[in-house]
Amino acid sequence: MPSKKFKQGYYTPKHPDKYVGDLTKIIYRSSWEYKMNEFLDNNPNVLRWGSEPFGIPYIHPFKKDKNGKPKIARYFPDYWIQYKNKQGEVVEEIIEIKPKKQTKQSRARNPQSKLYEDLTFAVNIQKWKYAQEFCDKKNIKFRILTELSIFR
Repeated sequence: MPSKKFKQGYYTPKHPDKYVGDLTKIIYRSSWEYKMNEFLDNNPNVLRWGSEPFGIPYIHPFKKDKNGKPKIARYFPDYWIQYKNKQGEVVEEIIEIKPKKQTKQSRARNPQSKLYEDLTFAVNIQKWKYAQEFCDKKNIKFRILTELSIFR
């Protein structure tokens, strides 16, 4: 679990029939994820949803395996959702929730902060590249939400 400075815990849905997965393991690692869980659970247009539903293999940009080859890691997107859009069409979507600053290169002045933020961004870019390829093959949308879109 992340540090205790963030809101975290296990979510209990009011509409468990909509949830795909183990109802005892719907974890949230931030108040943003908690808010998203509530939205998905209570939105009548959301037909089914899951939290960290599966892993998508990706090549880690920095890590190597024991043979010195690029390491294959697994990315677990925050959400898989099936919903009805405004036209009444059923849509599948994978959603990742990230702070805006993790979706771009760092502008930090502190060299340590800049390095950490740039490394995080590079890993995220790899994860999202492979997630987009996965989604394209399965005709699923892929979207990254930040605090700017969650709280408007």
